[in-house]
Amino acid sequence: MTTKAFVIGHPINHSRSPLIHQTWLAEHRIDGSYEAIDVPPEALPAFFERLRSGEFAGGNVTIPHKEAVFGLCDAVDPLARKIGAVNTLVVREGKVFGSNTDYLGFLGNLDAAVPGWSDGPDDAMVIGAGGAARAVLVALQRRNGGKVHVLNRTLANAQALVDEIDGPFEAHGFDAFAELAPRTGIVINTSSIGMHGSRFDWLDLALLPRKTLVTDIVYVPLETPLLAEARARGLRTVDGLGMLLHQAAPGFEAWFGVRPTVTPELRARVEATLGH
Repeated sequence: MTTKAFVIGHPINHSRSPLIHQTWLAEHRIDGSYEAIDVPPEALPAFFERLRSGEFAGGNVTIPHKEAVFGLCDAVDPLARKIGAVNTLVVREGKVFGSNTDYLGFLGNLDAAVPGWSDGPDDAMVIGAGGAARAVLVALQRRNGGKVHVLNRTLANAQALVDEIDGPFEAHGFDAFAELAPRTGIVINTSSIGMHGSRFDWLDLALLPRKTLVTDIVYVPLETPLLAEARARGLRTVDGLGMLLHQAAPGFEAWFGVRPTVTPELRARVEATLGH
């Protein structure tokens, strides 16, 4: 019997998840399917009834449903609660379990690209205080040795995030960059700056140590203006595509029983679609 999985969102036609999972299904010769399903917000409860009926082994959740599914799951793991979003659903015996693999995707991407990146006690800098920042903070809390500084245009939003997620975190406005930069070992952009040609007008990368790692969770474009400038200055850079690829692996294993590998070939297939 074919094991079925999905990604739901609204809209959903932009999702690269079917390409990722269909590649793995073919690679492992699994009798399975993975499809993108457009579910408008008002249709979510009815879709969860389909889940409980056993039609699917589980699936992924993307915008705008990552928070809305909390109330519909039968159980949500503590880390997903801390992050405030669910991106992976697993169905067992008529019950739907929610989790979040974004923090694993973030760590897996950096571990693969820059092994040992978290060995030093350097401070980290997270730009942005939205939903994506929460997953990154949870990841850094588990791995990073130093303080984590959250910089946001609106200081109150950064402070609210830091207050909510307990850890070695400090909130700042963008004006703190110059003071913090010299002792920063990694800069993570979790904001949407870098998309649609937008760029930072206040961030002087010359103030960062030469060994600083700069990464961006945006992957369209693959090399954002931030990453291009960092590379030009000789800083280490990691793009955001790997986070998308690595966050997909735990769900695939839960639904289809095989732990897939993020290969250069898979990355190349997904990368080829980013211009479209």
